[in-house]
Amino acid sequence: MNSAVSQTRQSAADILERIADNVEKAVIGKRETIELVLIALMSKGHILIEDVPGVGKTSLVSAFARSVDCSFNRIQFTPDVLPSDVVGFSVYNRRTGEFEYKPGAVFCQFLLADEINRTSSKTQSALLEIMEEKQVTVDSVTYPLPSPFTVFATQNPAEYIGTFPLPEAQLDRFFMRVHMGYPSHEEELSIIGLHGEGSPVSSLSAVASPEDILMIQNLTQDIYISKPAGHYIVSLVEQTRSHSQILLGASPRATISLAKAAKACAFLSGRDFVIPDDVQKMAPHVLEHRLVLKQEAKFRNVSVHDIMQNIVKKVNIQV
Repeated sequence: MNSAVSQTRQSAADILERIADNVEKAVIGKRETIELVLIALMSKGHILIEDVPGVGKTSLVSAFARSVDCSFNRIQFTPDVLPSDVVGFSVYNRRTGEFEYKPGAVFCQFLLADEINRTSSKTQSALLEIMEEKQVTVDSVTYPLPSPFTVFATQNPAEYIGTFPLPEAQLDRFFMRVHMGYPSHEEELSIIGLHGEGSPVSSLSAVASPEDILMIQNLTQDIYISKPAGHYIVSLVEQTRSHSQILLGASPRATISLAKAAKACAFLSGRDFVIPDDVQKMAPHVLEHRLVLKQEAKFRNVSVHDIMQNIVKKVNIQV
């Protein structure tokens, strides 16, 4: 590796460290979750944050938007939200005699789809083109979205009242799923003190630019995946398709996502090549939300996480 490339990668690593440290000022005790979100950003992926209400899902996304100085919009999903509220709509202008397009909330760099499973499937489907193509088509006209563009969606567990399950096509477009979890006793004491001084998110200032994120995304693409590492990734995904307790296994899109996540994990660890540990670390976050269990597995209270752990243990690492 020449010195110029080395310096560029070191600069990128410093930027990522600053972002993580800055977000952690407002979201205490969630360093691992913060790094997972960074990995998704580095991989140009969308993030599904799933957990009970009140654990800081929205604060996490807001803190990232402030830290990276990206344009940020929030949509609070409810049953009465329409697709046009998301993507925009055309209105007739009497003065010009033509229809004019009024952009929706998606025209930003960081979009927070808050409580995405509280809106109807019709409105959820408005995000499909946005997440895959990073563009909006209204009345046969296509409008590109700004770069970088990331959808952060929060979701309450399905057993809560008033929720709609996300369809498989929607889930497959999320690069990874992360959980916040409850804070420890000491962390919650720190949270009390932090919020006693006002909103911690509003006090954050930008420590990186959108151009920095684009640069890091390009660098992440250059991380090397050896042939054995590629075989390992594909073997893990193939096991989800043939497992006796899985009805719907991971798609080729999931394979690509796992490879990208492993690259970003390697970059974040200071390496320019992927090792099996990177794949194993990313596999649960990238694959689990895409899997659909058979009814008999659900009746036996078998979890997707347990199955994924068994698959990781079962698949041999080729050297």
